[in-house]
Amino acid sequence: MPGRTVTIEGIGFWASGLPSWQAACDLVAGGAPVAEAPRRPSPQLLAANERRRAPETVAVALDVALAACKAAGRDPASLPSVFASTHGDLGITDYMCSTLASEPHSISPTKFHNSVHNAAAGYWTIGSGCMRASTAISAYDASFAQGLVEALAQLAEGAAAVLLAGYDGASAGPLAAVSASTGLLGGALVLSRGDGPLRLRATLVEGTPPPADGPLSRHAAGNAMAPMLPLFEALASDRDVALLDAGPGRVLRVEIAHG
Repeated sequence: MPGRTVTIEGIGFWASGLPSWQAACDLVAGGAPVAEAPRRPSPQLLAANERRRAPETVAVALDVALAACKAAGRDPASLPSVFASTHGDLGITDYMCSTLASEPHSISPTKFHNSVHNAAAGYWTIGSGCMRASTAISAYDASFAQGLVEALAQLAEGAAAVLLAGYDGASAGPLAAVSASTGLLGGALVLSRGDGPLRLRATLVEGTPPPADGPLSRHAAGNAMAPMLPLFEALASDRDVALLDAGPGRVLRVEIAHG
């Protein structure tokens, strides 16, 4: 994939103790997590009853996506979207498996409804009233990098702007021994082909990314979406390069121009 340069119009972020992009930037600058931060996001895009029913993974995905759109000054309904998640919701997957094994007739319709990998994308399109294309991507540790590749491809094919959101929650039950994930983490970008002060150029190269050891990476190291954090650390600290896991033997080299 040749390098493609696009503008970052808006950024959204949420992690335990870091309920906003500003809180994440403050941590990178040497600050501390926010005291008494909410345990989970409350996505304002949804009506109150839907907000209560939505699983944590959907809540964090919608919260960061809306924050990025607001920062960009973009109407959420106007943007095609890419939602990247390593697992979707392993807590619900564990519930589904254990219930099917023990009491199959007692499956919760709501949890069944939320078990699909594109649940967050579905809630987003309903809540925002968006009729544009929405893509759900999973590529294990490379999920965010491949989501970024997809967003860049859509821009290259003519989209004026694209929303990218990466998110994951905690694993549970026997699945946790196979694929561990802790906490709740989400990050989102609104990318466009327009000119702006903050620009990004991404190129797929051979190699392996170095271990991530920045403040955000240490703070949320246990989450399955942690491979995206070197990019957000670079954005928060004015670093000009971030290396993201893009799959076995592949790295997405992201160069950043800070205006």
